[in-house]
Amino acid sequence: MKQVREELSPVDQAIEWHDGDLRATIATLIDDCRFLRDQLDTARKCMSSGLTRGWKPRSER
Repeated sequence: MKQVREELSPVDQAIEWHDGDLRATIATLIDDCRFLRDQLDTARKCMSSGLTRGWKPRSER
């Protein structure tokens, strides 16, 4: 695992993590977004509306 300097912004940290490869950085972020949307969908299907007083998570903004 690479060490990332703390003083960099999160955007710069992501780019540095991928050795400056912007396409790889974007691809990773898209994959992460897809994974998190899938996790939200699973959570939404498992949650009772009584538990959250009718609130359900959304996968879109």
